[in-house]
Amino acid sequence: MVQLALLVTNKHRMLSVVAILDVFESVNRFYKSDGQSDFFDIRLYSPEVTPLSYGSYMVSPISEAGEPDLIFIPAFAAEDLASAIGENGVLIPWLHKQYGRGAEIASFCTGAFLLAATGLLNGKRATTHMNATIPFSASFPYVLLTADAVVTDDNGTYTSGGATSSFHLMLYLIRNYCGKEMATRIAKMFAIDMDRENQMYFGTFEPALNHGDGIVNMAQQRIEKEYQDGRTIEELIQDIPASRRNVVRRFKQATGVTPIEYLQKTRIEAAKKLLEQTDQSVLEVMLNSGYNDLKSFRQLFKKSAGLTPKDYRDKFNVAKMDMKRNNRMMALNNTLQN
Repeated sequence: MVQLALLVTNKHRMLSVVAILDVFESVNRFYKSDGQSDFFDIRLYSPEVTPLSYGSYMVSPISEAGEPDLIFIPAFAAEDLASAIGENGVLIPWLHKQYGRGAEIASFCTGAFLLAATGLLNGKRATTHMNATIPFSASFPYVLLTADAVVTDDNGTYTSGGATSSFHLMLYLIRNYCGKEMATRIAKMFAIDMDRENQMYFGTFEPALNHGDGIVNMAQQRIEKEYQDGRTIEELIQDIPASRRNVVRRFKQATGVTPIEYLQKTRIEAAKKLLEQTDQSVLEVMLNSGYNDLKSFRQLFKKSAGLTPKDYRDKFNVAKMDMKRNNRMMALNNTLQN
């Protein structure tokens, strides 16, 4: 039986823990229905020294964890991930010790921040929630961040992207431990598409604004106000009362990206919204986003969003989604009437 340790971290996202329990309890139920014993011995542990309860489970201190084979780190609910890591600091040496003796460790969504804080991801591929990639990269520069990846597997460490990508990591681990047939049964039970390989189109650029650097705020406001003009970043920040070198240095330190990257992300985010909310042609979207070369725009958009502008519109445009939903309802009504 595989000893599975699920960490109930401080400031964890409850949905993450519940989803993990639901999936792996379902695996055990399938084994029982086939006349076999549970495949996973699921235990919950926390950094606290006092035992807790979590639904029908008893949550024990990690000092009682023994030697688990597989350790899960759920997503964090906290926006201040540095603070969340600090509140779970006792887990860092424990995770390091467990990995050193042969345990495998999987983090889900922003749980990757805690795994990265151990140093165990240095030099390895990892992913996390798309909207957390900038602070992750800034905090852990030695991790080989693969922002578009849904799942990563590197020498006994596993990570997943945001939200529903966690299910893809669970399927991946179930396939590794239990085989393809069990993974397929779970995928069907939870209605999970097994072929997702990219999470980039789920991302949203949410720049840091409360960093306290007035010069950088001034540059951000200039970019966000005038990104449609098609000017270069040098032209946009030329009146900022600081040298270009100083602005670039402080900008990267405060936001995690360079001014040029910030301008590109701002323009692409504007293009996404136009594709989602309007019926403007791709050419019109390009011009209204501050670009003037259609081929270059398509390339930059696909590099950033993981889809072409047309494919992105087909997937996320509100009017198109409403039309598809109405067509499905009409088809259903016709079937019921007949």
